[in-house]
Amino acid sequence: MQTSLSLQYPFILASNSPRRKEILRSAGFEFSVLPSDVDESFSSDMKPQEVPVHLAERKANELARISPNSLVLAADTVVILGTDKSEAIYMLQQLSGKTHEVVTGIALHTPQGLLTKADSALVKFRTFEDWEIDFYVREGSCLDKAGSYGVQDFLGMVGIESIQGSFYTVMGLPIFDVYQLMKPYILDGKQLFIR
Repeated sequence: MQTSLSLQYPFILASNSPRRKEILRSAGFEFSVLPSDVDESFSSDMKPQEVPVHLAERKANELARISPNSLVLAADTVVILGTDKSEAIYMLQQLSGKTHEVVTGIALHTPQGLLTKADSALVKFRTFEDWEIDFYVREGSCLDKAGSYGVQDFLGMVGIESIQGSFYTVMGLPIFDVYQLMKPYILDGKQLFIR
């Protein structure tokens, strides 16, 4: 049986993302999932680096109203998302052969207040051949991803030359930062593990 970190409060993830759930479980957290359904619009005056924190904060605050005595974690990644396959192809053509920045914002609502953090990574893609983009887009998983690709999918695996920063930030949850925000709510060593 896998052990989990023992927390001071119930822990809720405000996302149904399989990638975020996988990262949290692998890091030893046990949590319930309650996706937040909030308006994701934002002011055009906002800097791109501010957008993911703003949206994560909105999601965490929404669920904290329902569960004020819980730890509520929300995350968002800067998204320029193709709504259909032709837009995804265009996005991937623009990223091909270039370095781009991925910013993921997190918000942790605790009974004591709200904590936020943003982390960024630079991703360098090699130049793609047209058939590689077509092959990836045909599969369809590009449509729910920031920048129309997943770091753990075909195009990420065969196309990323280098990442400056955290792989997990690109995947959608900067777990180092999440752990630092969660650390005060992990019970002491005597009660650290539940079996």
